[in-house]
Amino acid sequence: MATITVLRAGPLTTIQDWPGRLGYWKVGVPPSGPMDDLSFRLANAAVGNPPGAAGLEATMIGPSLRFDEATVVAVTGAPAEVTIAGHAVSQWVPYHVEAGDVLDVGAAADLGMRIYVAVAGGIDADDLLGSKSTFTMGRFGGHHGRKLADGDEMSSEGLPAGAVRRILTDEQPAFTHAWQLGVTVGPHSAPEFFTEEDIEDLLATDYEVHFNSDRTGIRLIGPQPRWARGDGGEAGLHPSNIHDNAYSVGALDFTGDTPILLGPDGPSLGGFVCPVTSTAAERWKLGQLKPGDTVRFVPVRSDQAASPAETGLARRACRVDVLSAGGDADHGILGRTTTADGTTEVTYRRSGDDNILVEYGDMRLDLALRARVHALSERIDAERPAGLIDLTPGIRSLQVKADPDVWSQQRMLAWLTECERHLPAAEDLVVASRTVSLPLSWDDPATREAIERYMLGVRSDAPWCPWNIEFIRRMNGLSSVDDVHRIVFDANYLVLGLGDVYLGAPVAVPLDPRHRLVTTKYNPARTWTPENAVGIGGAYMCIYGMEGPGGYQFVGRTTQVWNHRHPLPASGFDPEHPWLLRFFDQIRWYPVSADELVDMRADVAAGRGDSVRITDGSFSLAEHQRFLDANADDIAAARTSMERARAEERERWSRSGEFAAVVSAHDDMAAGDQMIEQGRVA
Repeated sequence: MATITVLRAGPLTTIQDWPGRLGYWKVGVPPSGPMDDLSFRLANAAVGNPPGAAGLEATMIGPSLRFDEATVVAVTGAPAEVTIAGHAVSQWVPYHVEAGDVLDVGAAADLGMRIYVAVAGGIDADDLLGSKSTFTMGRFGGHHGRKLADGDEMSSEGLPAGAVRRILTDEQPAFTHAWQLGVTVGPHSAPEFFTEEDIEDLLATDYEVHFNSDRTGIRLIGPQPRWARGDGGEAGLHPSNIHDNAYSVGALDFTGDTPILLGPDGPSLGGFVCPVTSTAAERWKLGQLKPGDTVRFVPVRSDQAASPAETGLARRACRVDVLSAGGDADHGILGRTTTADGTTEVTYRRSGDDNILVEYGDMRLDLALRARVHALSERIDAERPAGLIDLTPGIRSLQVKADPDVWSQQRMLAWLTECERHLPAAEDLVVASRTVSLPLSWDDPATREAIERYMLGVRSDAPWCPWNIEFIRRMNGLSSVDDVHRIVFDANYLVLGLGDVYLGAPVAVPLDPRHRLVTTKYNPARTWTPENAVGIGGAYMCIYGMEGPGGYQFVGRTTQVWNHRHPLPASGFDPEHPWLLRFFDQIRWYPVSADELVDMRADVAAGRGDSVRITDGSFSLAEHQRFLDANADDIAAARTSMERARAEERERWSRSGEFAAVVSAHDDMAAGDQMIEQGRVA
């Protein structure tokens, strides 16, 4: 196969394909793919490739590539200087390169942020879960799971090539410094979460793009919301907090008071409200937003949005300005109904023009609501209607993603409403529930190191420093840290969601409310968290699926919950997929030393070992309710004591001036702090 040698990689050049890695949002695997999918698909069209063929995405500065055999190339995206064999050539035009020729792509000039290179036949690359797209944080896809480096070699995939053609001027996307982004209202808007004035401000503001932005999300600078409520209730202290639900790529996520447009490498689950969501055909613009540019959100009707399946040849998909006669006047709520037994309200929320977020009941932690989510998900998955792309459950919600060209939002709503009429009562639910015993290195040295880094580089005076476990003890009114240890190891954690912080990371809650240790999260978030650290945030426990930023209060570290690096799966892993846990698994901990954990982690990475112990079983909501009823008095007493301790801790923060720092969105722009969950206090 023809070899392409990378002479100069540029700061961030990766292999991507379109539409990316779909179907795994529910386990925390983002789609990745090109941020500006319009320019990417047009580059493929220029060289005669199918629109999804793998190509290159370069950020800020393009690559220099030497071709060992003759082929056809095209460069699209942000305007840049391009040469072939030292001669200047135009973008949006296919060119024949001869063996030995060098294609050199310079820096994005004044407009735009990302440049795309297509090669006839596509680029061969590592494939995981049906896509070659690079997810650098997860270290998979593309070229060994990383950005390209000088000296790398690539090969053509050898796809059949069609006719080459020039991309006409009126087909090319327009670039600017003052962007308009077409959005639909929802899923969480006024008057429930934001005030009407907040939404008016949002639609009238030219938000500035902050330099601390990347493929996970575009951070924006704009007015602080007034908020329609004082806090997030059980979900957290800040009014932006909600119980974890699925996000849509292109949603405007308010992490505290900070707005962030979620990108294709962003998280699938989170606990923040999103008042508007960009339409599918407008999301290409996220890839070209440059620090210092402005963004104006323009409401459009979801049933009048441009088709996301178009190749970009329709002019309305390429414009900078958005033609709109106004948005939907329903505050993002498509409809409401009740469950078949009449006990629980069901709310259907719009999330862009390609998602419906189905929410059950009130904003509270209730396993019966999660059971209803599970029943609906199982019903939809069993029928697999045409156009269905993803089903992503949250704590009390289910996001249904579909191709709007196949399954319109109104048809989807009618079908979901009909499904609800035929679901069984939640109390009748019995589901498969494995007990998964995992090793836990209590107060592991890696988590201690993460706290020390946080104190040195981010914030040294936080009330959870220097020891998270002591902070958990105070927050829950326990006598000693030994009590924290006892509760964590006594608890059965029920897995309610996967992918809270990417890659199969569970969001789990103790079945016994007496074991529900409640904390705030770091604010601002940590810039580094070790892979498979175990922490508590709000009432939830999480195992970090990969290294990265984060905010849960550490209790220790365990073995891998995601393992794609070895062809032979370790004990407990299904050979069909790289994630360990399933919905409704029950996690139990057994203690190991830090040295023992190092050996166990090496075994799992190498596809051997028996550190994971799994016992099959089931979970009955009716049986669980009987347990709660039998222990109601003791549970109430324990919860009252813990709540009193948290009130006392808040009072201490208030007296010391800490409360505002903990509860607010803390607009800290520290270098490296790029996590979407910045500002969250669950």
